[in-house]
Amino acid sequence: MKLTQKTFLIYGVSKGLGKAIFNQLPDAEDKVFGISRTRPDFLNTQNDRHFWIQADLSDVKNAKEAIQHAIGGEQIDYLIYNVGIWEKTAFNADYDFEQLAVDEIEEIIHTNITSLILSVQSFLPNLRKSENAKIIFIGSTLGLENHNKQAVIFSAAKFALRGVVQSLRTHLRKDNIGITALNLGDLATDAEHDETLIPLSDVISALNFVIQTSNASCVKEIDMPSMKDIDL
Repeated sequence: MKLTQKTFLIYGVSKGLGKAIFNQLPDAEDKVFGISRTRPDFLNTQNDRHFWIQADLSDVKNAKEAIQHAIGGEQIDYLIYNVGIWEKTAFNADYDFEQLAVDEIEEIIHTNITSLILSVQSFLPNLRKSENAKIIFIGSTLGLENHNKQAVIFSAAKFALRGVVQSLRTHLRKDNIGITALNLGDLATDAEHDETLIPLSDVISALNFVIQTSNASCVKEIDMPSMKDIDL
């Protein structure tokens, strides 16, 4: 159980899972920094513990500098990187890897991986100020073996994410900073009710489990496909 105010840094908060994390994971007394390209429509301007940082993560250098400037020397207890873009035709029948534009490939890699690495690198001094810091990357089942999907660039990025977790655990061991990949299957939105999709509330429960563990343990990965997913 969290006994004192904690500080969250959450990426990708404008909609979907990021919105749910921002609104449901922190306690009322916690301080929350939310990052997104567009301003979330749910922000309560009267809440002096909630802060929005505008950043386009495909523009990695400027995004890094903008977020660093906003955070400053603030202690960070939980860094949650909830970012994932994929090819425009990734899940369509007409997907054609050979026709992907270089600009599209670079944007996916920069947003999903380069920005992720720079974010961890930037905020390690802030995380070290916490007694039980956690870094959580929202991964995908497309980063797991034998997933049977065609989205080559998105899949490559999510496999790379897992590699970051494996290596950083060694680097961060001396600091007792936990690092976790939460590899998710297809998610339901707030308006969807489909037993083939994972409810957002299940993801919040998994995140709660990770942040409530002590710094004596490290939850390296949690794989969470939907029960009906036959691709794994």
